[in-house]
Amino acid sequence: MYMSARHQEGLAHLLYGINRGGGFVALTGEVGTGKTTLCHCLLQQLPSEIDLALILNPKLTATELLAAICDELGVIYDKNLPTLKNLIDLLNQHLLTVHASGRRTVLLIDEAQNLSLEVLEQIRLLTNLETSKSKLLQIILVGQPELKQLLKRQDLRQLNQRITARYHLLPLSLEETRAYIRHRLSVCNGDPDLFKPGAIRKIYKFSSGIPRVINILCDRALLGAYSANARVIKPNIIKHAARESLAETDNGAPRTATLLSLILLCCIAVAVYIAGFHPPSVVKGKKIQATKVIKPIAKPEQVIKTQLTEQKIQPPVEKKTAKPKINFNTWINDPGFTLNAALQETLKIWGKVLPESHPADCNDVLAAGLNCLFGKASWKEVLAMNRPVILEFSMTAEEKRYAVLTGIRQSQSMVQLYNDRAFPLADVLKFWNGYYLIVWKSPRPDMKKIYPARSSNNVLWLRQQLNVISGTQETSNNPQFFDETLKKRLINFQHQNHLVEDGIAGAQTIIYLDNITGSADSPHLKITD
Repeated sequence: MYMSARHQEGLAHLLYGINRGGGFVALTGEVGTGKTTLCHCLLQQLPSEIDLALILNPKLTATELLAAICDELGVIYDKNLPTLKNLIDLLNQHLLTVHASGRRTVLLIDEAQNLSLEVLEQIRLLTNLETSKSKLLQIILVGQPELKQLLKRQDLRQLNQRITARYHLLPLSLEETRAYIRHRLSVCNGDPDLFKPGAIRKIYKFSSGIPRVINILCDRALLGAYSANARVIKPNIIKHAARESLAETDNGAPRTATLLSLILLCCIAVAVYIAGFHPPSVVKGKKIQATKVIKPIAKPEQVIKTQLTEQKIQPPVEKKTAKPKINFNTWINDPGFTLNAALQETLKIWGKVLPESHPADCNDVLAAGLNCLFGKASWKEVLAMNRPVILEFSMTAEEKRYAVLTGIRQSQSMVQLYNDRAFPLADVLKFWNGYYLIVWKSPRPDMKKIYPARSSNNVLWLRQQLNVISGTQETSNNPQFFDETLKKRLINFQHQNHLVEDGIAGAQTIIYLDNITGSADSPHLKITD
């Protein structure tokens, strides 16, 4: 399989949605762009602990769909009398059993634009199957662009709000079309230069970059070249192949329609000319009498003066200039988005000011009484830390850009940067390389890490935080000592929050503890629904 940059992004969104767990993931794209192929590629990369139910024909009733899901997952039910309640109860019991064994379940529905409103509502209700901590079923909807329009319906807004990741698969560009054809030839040990550059341009023109149409044109072109005993594929062979294989390239009908349209326009133009510039003086032998002109009773000058007076009284309307829209790719390419600029902006959020005499770094952050946390994480982990965060973007192998994430609109999947710019999350994830830098403040001045088998007031703080979270007051003869019992409690907290389970309260663990129990003096992300 040839994985273009677009297909890699689409696959990354699917994997991100699966790893995040819960809710919906939506993948859309035009016919023939490779959505189903991408789904099969996803199946090969699924983690071993995931069970998948794959529905390829969604033109089913709600009962039939639930029965198909049960069949895919191996859930036994009464096939003679399946009811919605029985199927949901059996499915819920199965999902709970699977979840208890440490496995997760994913439902993938292809051609989802064919789902009825009743079935879509039933699918939404399936996401209500959950434990007190997590969803039991992750659902992926794959469909044509009509699916995007379907999800915008007012009566489907509840489902639309639950979509955590979206991606629209676009056709290939000219360069990707060239690389795709060369890739396919190389895989079969053929000559990568078999198709001349002019022929590839013609293929791209006729196919608009849709892989399925590219395949059809190339296949027909190879057959035509073989029959003509040609050693290379030239543009004229592609034209011939397009005429044979693509109905829309038949130019006979358009030429005829164009000719008829021109004749019709000429007739209309002649009629208008005759009627407008040559009025007949005689109609059926009778002379046309001149019409008497009736003078108006009211003086027009007074009306005009009144209108002008009224216009002068009205205050001038102030034109508001709308903020020009800009796509994320263009915006982030600004060379001014350096790490220094991002640190300056972050410290402004904290109410601190860095000296402008030299580029800012984490030493300046420490001097301001704050700490730096640099690392690589998933999007979900970055949001869970709930702090303004500097994101690193890879434009090229050597070129990096930095921007401060200040908020996110979950229902619209929009990311807010520098408080005044909002971009689609999917566009931001295309360039984000996973690296982040968080400026954070320790709950206690000297606390950066808390190690086991040590005594300090920081250990007492840790014990108190875990007591608040668990809702219990665990007593200890020496509350300032980091004993084995406290270590096990900390590891359990790290496990529940998907942190590194090392029993050490490092920066990330401290931030999570601080978030759960307060951290009122720290700025947070503006997360809206």
